[in-house]
Amino acid sequence: MRLVVQGSAITVSHLAHIHLLSNTSVQFTQIAQHAYYLANQTANPAVQQFCSAQKIDCAYVQDKHLIDKFGLCVMDMDSTLISIECIDEIADMVDIKPQVAAITERTMQGELDFAQSLCERVALLKGLQESDLMRVLNERLQLNPGAQEWIAACKQNNITTLLVSGGFNFFADRVKAMLGLDYAVANSLEIIDGKLTGRVLGDIVDAQRKADELVKLRDQLGLDASQTIAIGDGANDLKMMSVASIGVAYHAKPVVQAQATYALNQVGLDGVTNLLMT
Repeated sequence: MRLVVQGSAITVSHLAHIHLLSNTSVQFTQIAQHAYYLANQTANPAVQQFCSAQKIDCAYVQDKHLIDKFGLCVMDMDSTLISIECIDEIADMVDIKPQVAAITERTMQGELDFAQSLCERVALLKGLQESDLMRVLNERLQLNPGAQEWIAACKQNNITTLLVSGGFNFFADRVKAMLGLDYAVANSLEIIDGKLTGRVLGDIVDAQRKADELVKLRDQLGLDASQTIAIGDGANDLKMMSVASIGVAYHAKPVVQAQATYALNQVGLDGVTNLLMT
C-alpha cells in the first residue's frame, strides 16, 4: 500500500514526524501542492491518529487503486458535489428549514428510512412557488471545492460520470450541465400551475436505487466491479458504495466513514484524484 497524506495544514515538520512514525527509508513523493505519498507502507494507527489530530487527511491506499484502472464514478449530489442540502434550502424559503433540516439530519445519520422521510419533507413544501426553486439554484447552490478538478480528471482518464441523488432533478440536471457529467438520476417534484403539490413523482431514488443505478450503468458500459468508484456523505449512499470497488466518504457522517474504503475530511473532491495517483 501507499500512504497518502493531504491537506492545506501540512508542513515540513508534519511530514518529518509522519516519516518517523512510519519507520521507513522511503521518502515522500509530492503529488500536488498539499498532497504527498509514501510507497510500500502498511497501515499504522499511530500515523492515522497523528494526522487526525493535525487535521490532515490520511489514507493507506491499495497499490491497485490507480485512476487509469477505473471506468465509472457514481456520485451523490447534496453535500457531495454541491455544498448544500437542496431540500433544506427550499424549506428556508417558507421558514420551515429547522423542521426539514432536522429530518434530513436524522436520515443522513441512518436513523430514518429515506423514502418515508423524503415524502414527509416534501409534503411540508406544498404550495411553494417553482420560482423559489430557481432562487435556491441561483442564490445558494455552489459546487464543492475540487468538484470541477475531479470531474476533469475523470474525463482525462475516460471515466464515465453519474450523479445519482435522493434530491431533485430540478437541481441535478443543472449540476450535470455545470460539471459536464455524463448522466444524472434524481427524484421529480410534482409541480402544477407553478406550485409544488407536496408530492414526489415516480419511484423514489433511495439507497437501493442508487446501488441499482451504479450496477445498471456498470453493466451497460461492460465494466466489472473493480472498475467502479462511489462517492457520498450520507447513510443512503452506503449501498452504492458497497457495490463499488472503492467507496469514498466525502466530509461524511460517522456511519459512512466507518464503512468507506477511504475518507476525506479536510480537502476538496480533488483529493480523490490524489488518492489514486502516484
